[in-house]
Amino acid sequence: MIAQGGKSIYGASVGILMLDAQFPRIPGDMGNAQTWPFPVLYRVVRDASPDLVVLHRAEGMLGAFIDAARDLVKDGVDGITTNCGFLSLFQKELSEAVSVPVATSSLMQVEMVNRILPAGKRAGVLTISASTLTKDHLTSAHVPDGTPIGTTEDGSEFTSAILGNRLTLDVDKARVDNVEAALALQSGNPDLGAIVLECTNMCPYALDIQKATGLPVFSIVTFINWFQAGLIPPAYP
Repeated sequence: MIAQGGKSIYGASVGILMLDAQFPRIPGDMGNAQTWPFPVLYRVVRDASPDLVVLHRAEGMLGAFIDAARDLVKDGVDGITTNCGFLSLFQKELSEAVSVPVATSSLMQVEMVNRILPAGKRAGVLTISASTLTKDHLTSAHVPDGTPIGTTEDGSEFTSAILGNRLTLDVDKARVDNVEAALALQSGNPDLGAIVLECTNMCPYALDIQKATGLPVFSIVTFINWFQAGLIPPAYP
């Protein structure tokens, strides 16, 4: 056998562009490496704070994200993702800037999830900030017009801790915020057949949401597990 070179790092097929944040990243969070059943490479995009990206459209940060994505590809990744659903705004530009597949946002799953649901059912989105999740964000991810949107903005902990970039997170309160927001989304939309979590920090609560609503729950974890399986298919005897 002759081994083939050309990369700096081997065995980590997915590169993750990270916001510059300090809040706790518990297991299940995209930014906790223990979440993944395969190795990943992280690259922090300095000055890309949660506030700037979620509340202010990542203004002025496109170049930094492109540079970081290119660095990850040079290091050896086979695909790029990000740790914020709001970065769907950069899907086109990042895809054009690198030579590998790019999956910026969990929102990109909505259209696919709709196709697998029973007739008369549709997916809804649960987001950390409905007030700043614009048509541009949704259109960039090909989310159908009229998709129901729920949010944790009215909760006591989750949105404020993440967007405030706090050093502490009350996990139990954050779980309640996510479950209550999901139940409110379901209550207001009788045709809801599944929930797609926009925010990558919501993933630790996906099972709680599924149990409370009885609906399938899709997240950046489900998306990137699928993504990685295409980049490096499993080997069979």
